[in-house]
Amino acid sequence: MKLRNYILSTLLAGATTLALTSCNDFLDRDPLGQFTEDDAPNALVGGKMYNVYYLMRSYNITAGIPAFMIHMVRSEDSEKGSNAGDGADNAAMWDDFEYTASNGTLGAYWGQNYKIIYQCNEILDDLEKSENKEDTENIRTKGEALFFRAYCYFNLVRAWREVPLVTFKVVEAADANVPKTTADKIYEQIDKDLSEAEKCLPLTWSSDYTGRATWGAARSLHARTYMMRNDWDNMYNAATDVIKSGIYNLNTPVDKVFTVEGENCGESVFELQCEATDAMKADLSIGSQFCEVQGVRGAGDWNLGWGWHMGTKLMGTAFEAGDPRKDATLLYFRRSVDDPITPENTNKPYGESPVSTAMGAYFNKKAYTEPELRKKYTKAGFWVNIRLIRYPDVLLMGAEAANEKGLPAEALGYLEQVRAHARGTLTDVLPKVTTTNQSELRDAIRHERRVELGLEPDRFYDLVRWGIAKEVLQAAGKNYQDKNALLPLPQTEIDKSNGVLVQNPNY
Repeated sequence: MKLRNYILSTLLAGATTLALTSCNDFLDRDPLGQFTEDDAPNALVGGKMYNVYYLMRSYNITAGIPAFMIHMVRSEDSEKGSNAGDGADNAAMWDDFEYTASNGTLGAYWGQNYKIIYQCNEILDDLEKSENKEDTENIRTKGEALFFRAYCYFNLVRAWREVPLVTFKVVEAADANVPKTTADKIYEQIDKDLSEAEKCLPLTWSSDYTGRATWGAARSLHARTYMMRNDWDNMYNAATDVIKSGIYNLNTPVDKVFTVEGENCGESVFELQCEATDAMKADLSIGSQFCEVQGVRGAGDWNLGWGWHMGTKLMGTAFEAGDPRKDATLLYFRRSVDDPITPENTNKPYGESPVSTAMGAYFNKKAYTEPELRKKYTKAGFWVNIRLIRYPDVLLMGAEAANEKGLPAEALGYLEQVRAHARGTLTDVLPKVTTTNQSELRDAIRHERRVELGLEPDRFYDLVRWGIAKEVLQAAGKNYQDKNALLPLPQTEIDKSNGVLVQNPNY
């Protein structure tokens, strides 16, 4: 099992008590509540930063239903999953685009992003007032706070477009009750934060600090934000900076990337560290519910989770014949114990053939746990890291930007790296793409994003930025309309604002 100090390192030794006790209360409060120094008396900046990592791996932003519904289920390749009686309102909301401002997942996702933003603002305020703000460690902490603030504002601007921009320490709830800011201004702040983060963060950390944000994470996130804006020049520069840095590689086979063995491997640009121990087998203070929420919904040995966020039949047919990524992405299962075990419903490498009556076509194999570790800890998989940025994504961003800039040879090179990695030692699958026709190459790169990043976040946002969301989603039988590119603001937040926040158009 993993043995690393990562965030719980000597940096935070003086803040451990705070992080595990008083700060839990500090972070569980309503983000629109009252903020005072009494929440965390004498808190160290390092302890507050530890709490940001804790918040980032939480249910409402990366590891649970709000995150999966907003980032995954709105595409043609994912669906709510579980069974019809479990969260039927969420099936209507996210599978069928029957958006309602009162849906609880909206408020949970909004609130968690702002909670992290407010914590980062507080850290930045502390550092600005510090007599030692030029110390290397404080400079790096500043970079982390800016990275996470940008990450959360990127979440918000994609989901709602115009949202309140708060970049100062919030002391009273009224301080943060401000009108929505234009998307251009939000992106301007994101660019500013990430540009500064790139200056502050190291290229790598020592093994004692595995999992902390790096220059590569910030630069890759910056490329992703440019991608959402179809800003090909800046997207190209950011992605190729990371590619040319030589920090990352594709040496880990595709069937190992989403296993414990593949955690923090050469293609990991940024992933959230999760853990289980003999004493803390399913503890959210060190782990997450990422696997539990997506695990096989069955009985007995196959009660591995809730069965939410499942792959569709369209996801299954998206892969080219023989693509090893299909077996690395889709978890096959039987509908009944009476169904025969066949090669088609048996999963590598453990030979398991789960049984479930869940309504989706496939479970997410990128949230599949190892049988021996289930026996050692629990079936819930609290120890599995959450991969947020992978190097193949960066290569495909580089390929897409290069193609749009009229650099087909370079685009083909980046694309082939991803396909060669997936191909592995096989010689008769995933033939090399050779076309230099911009339109054909564009389609090939889009296809590669779909299968390489299958059942990971943001296929929906790809469809939106490409301008094909309505075409693709309606063809898949979803009731998507142009207005559904944006979510309605949570009604709870509008009510709290006493008229300051205005609902998005058409809701």
